[in-house]
Amino acid sequence: MTAIELDRLTLRRGERTVLAGVDATIDEGEFIGVFGPNGSGKTSLLQALLGLLRPAAGAIRLFGRPPMHGSPICGYLPQRRSALADLRLRGWDIVASAVNGYRWGLPILGAEGRREVAWALATVEADELARRPIQQLSGGEVQRLLLAQALLGKPRLLLLDEPLISLDPHYQQSVVELVKRVQRTLGMTVLFTAHEINPLLGAMDRVLYLGHGRAMLGTVDEVMTSEVLSRLYDTPIDVLHVKGRIIVVAAHGEVEADAHRHDA
Repeated sequence: MTAIELDRLTLRRGERTVLAGVDATIDEGEFIGVFGPNGSGKTSLLQALLGLLRPAAGAIRLFGRPPMHGSPICGYLPQRRSALADLRLRGWDIVASAVNGYRWGLPILGAEGRREVAWALATVEADELARRPIQQLSGGEVQRLLLAQALLGKPRLLLLDEPLISLDPHYQQSVVELVKRVQRTLGMTVLFTAHEINPLLGAMDRVLYLGHGRAMLGTVDEVMTSEVLSRLYDTPIDVLHVKGRIIVVAAHGEVEADAHRHDA
């Protein structure tokens, strides 16, 4: 079954067009890495899938239907909230705050709600983190809790917006491996935006690369080429393969070292 269909999709931020006439089809159960330079539309696309940003033209269909704000079909992990470190809460509280769609404030949970929180924590292997104050947790441990939060309600589509930002390479790899295990176990479709492709190489089924309003969807070998990226960046790009890593280089230096960032 088709999970996501983009039909000549155009998205705008004010007067600026971030995506123009994009066509793409993503199957149920796929793990898609989403990449592109700053301002290419990565976060805008996730917001459109969540029903938070309406298309300027074209259409989006999720499992055959238009996106709807607040739909349980989607789980969402936004870019990390730095404010979390200042909260006097336990890991359990962070996850429980999102039961029934709440993001802040602690609801009074019944037995079903407590079971849902316990299931989400167990799914991301965070039972021990649930008892610890949030101030004592590392960035990777906090991301594990936020992933548990996104899994509440057992969504069919998981949207992850730059979950690797500010994590060291060890924690980056552990987050990617965890998301892949969860995806396989639950049969979910995953869109995972990132500023650098290498941590996701072993996890992705395909790549969605955005640039200058355009998009290319395909396997790593199909998309990560000098020809394709030069067209998306509108500038000459070299794609190098070095010891199992992919390095994207423009005239000024390595592209993926500093050009892929939040676009909204």
